Amino acid sequence: MHINLLLLANVVLTALAHPGPHEAPSHAAIQRRNHLGKRCSDHVASFNKRRMTKRSLNKRWEGSGHNTTYEIHTEAPYYDNIQNETCVLTPEVTRGPYVWPRSQTLRQDMTEDQVGVPLWLDIGVLDMDTCEPLPNALLDFWHCNATGSYSSFTELSPNTPFEELLTNKNITDYDLGVTDLHTDDTTWLRGMWPTDSNGMMEMKTIFPGFYVERAIHIHVQVHTDWTTRENGTIIAGNTVSTGQMYFDEEIEQKIMAMEPYVSHTEINRTTNAKDSIFSESTANGYSPVISVVPADGKDLKNGMIGYITIGVDTSAIETFSK
Repeated sequence: MHINLLLLANVVLTALAHPGPHEAPSHAAIQRRNHLGKRCSDHVASFNKRRMTKRSLNKRWEGSGHNTTYEIHTEAPYYDNIQNETCVLTPEVTRGPYVWPRSQTLRQDMTEDQVGVPLWLDIGVLDMDTCEPLPNALLDFWHCNATGSYSSFTELSPNTPFEELLTNKNITDYDLGVTDLHTDDTTWLRGMWPTDSNGMMEMKTIFPGFYVERAIHIHVQVHTDWTTRENGTIIAGNTVSTGQMYFDEEIEQKIMAMEPYVSHTEINRTTNAKDSIFSESTANGYSPVISVVPADGKDLKNGMIGYITIGVDTSAIETFSK
């Protein structure tokens, strides 16, 4: 059965999400996520009954990044309520070395000047503690551009293994999320936006490229009780989930054959099947794969809308301030 649902429990991994040794979630953490999943199964079935039927409409997108209005004409399934197929949990995945909170900006269009296939993320958030939609949760995204680079880290080669990057910088004592590796103040492909009263939110970006030893992915964190600075970056919040979202291999092959993605020839692309973090996320049938439909109703190459539901364990909270 196809599962188009990403449910992330707050299981703390000390692992480096990018290439390197990492630890599996504890037995207790796995037991907790399974318990939450089973407890919410009836509620998810109820969400299925209430969700709206597919309908054709002109979807208007107000892109705050460029003050641009996007008109989407499609037969895509838009719903006012969270859409769910099944209720499962995956272990939390660490945020990796390219997170940089000072560059995460409150906006619904994080594209900036980056070229690539347009991607509109349509996301629902489910509170696994109450089995209800989670309003006013701040979703925090970041991913690489079409040729593998991250903003704020543009001087770090996307073609060099992370351990080698550390060696080149003479860094021997590296602490994930603490050691400062950022090289500049760029902010493209980083953005945050809260869910509405129905636990829904949208974000405009581009389809990601790839970098060494990692499958194509988008990082996401979910924050509650959050506050932001005047410039829109986050000050503090309770992080209740961290994870990575992926795409089907067939779609990736199609998009990577296009410019500017196809110009990234220095390294071979790592597939989902060979990515260790992806295999952890999909263990026991769980799936962090985004379901996509063409934005114009015809061809994904012209832009796509990606649907996924994120379930978070709000009783397991990591408090932080920046």
